[in-house]
Amino acid sequence: MGEVTEEAGPMPDKSSIGTPESNRFTDDALRWHAVETRDKTADGAFFYAVTTTGIYCRPSCSSRRPKRENVQFYDSAAEAEAGGYRACRKCLGADAAETRRREAVEAACALLDAADETAPTLDELADATGLSPYHLQRTFKAATGVTPRQYWDARRVGRLRKNLKSGEAVSPALYGAGYGSSSRLYEKAHGQLGMTPATYGKGGRGAVIAFTLAPSPLGQILIAATESGICFLALGEDAGKLEAELREEFPKAEIVRDDDTLGRITEVVIAHLKGRLPDIKLPLDIQATAFQRQVWEALMEVPYGETRTYGELAHAIGKPGAPRAVGRACGSNRVALVIPCHRAVGTGGSLTGYRWGVPRKRQLLEEERQRHGEVSLAEAG
Repeated sequence: MGEVTEEAGPMPDKSSIGTPESNRFTDDALRWHAVETRDKTADGAFFYAVTTTGIYCRPSCSSRRPKRENVQFYDSAAEAEAGGYRACRKCLGADAAETRRREAVEAACALLDAADETAPTLDELADATGLSPYHLQRTFKAATGVTPRQYWDARRVGRLRKNLKSGEAVSPALYGAGYGSSSRLYEKAHGQLGMTPATYGKGGRGAVIAFTLAPSPLGQILIAATESGICFLALGEDAGKLEAELREEFPKAEIVRDDDTLGRITEVVIAHLKGRLPDIKLPLDIQATAFQRQVWEALMEVPYGETRTYGELAHAIGKPGAPRAVGRACGSNRVALVIPCHRAVGTGGSLTGYRWGVPRKRQLLEEERQRHGEVSLAEAG
């Protein structure tokens, strides 16, 4: 599989749910043949139920074969249970509950994907999937990393971004994405897009972004901010290239250098890099999906001087099967240092990647470990 690396780019929201492959067992004759031959490749494609026992099984079940006239076929475990059958302990056992949960999440995702202006309520999703609202909420978050409402919000914002990026005007873009009114969108714009939709869709047009450059222990540092907070932070050796990166990120914004206004923020960041200020909390104006927000919040919880593997971060947000997606979320962080993605490491502590190079990541971590040790000794004394 290889190590996880920080990768930029969007994260597929349903990557870990496990959608079944195309079902080639659509004919009852083919299904019965799979049962007769105990074909393992048919497992998951359908289930068969035995009317005389009230039990449903996988096609490969090793139980005694029933008579054909006593068999009914179902596309899913949920359908079999809805028909009054219970899971076979021999071939399903604990897997039956897991299959049922996965199918419930898949069904809920399909309903949320199809919803436009109004998201289905948790009760409506629970009725449709056969789980209680409480268990559906827990199961859905365990599978996707977000709640059903957060999933729907992220999907809707994703459609809006796509519409805006394609050049649509704001009004058609927001209605096409499922927003019933512009006020509802703008209420959440800063939390979901990092800027107003018009600003996001037009490369920052209409936004005023101030920036400053300063020397730091890691080379030149560029900090840029809107009136709401920091929107961009970059490290490098060439100040000109850093400014070019900023202008490429927001090609139509009004970008001005303002060392005085950003002076205090710069002092805080530099003090942090020098180990004089372990914890920094600065206002941010950034774009984030629901998943990215979860990862970034988990990174902010990693103590100064410590690290977490991508797998540990995935567990921390309730999505243990998504370490690679965590790496992508780290790579999409445009305000690193403030959101400390350098504290995310590979298995065994390997330094697998960093936006501004592994040497800088190593230097940051070594400085933090050293400073953390000094602080611990001082506290012990």
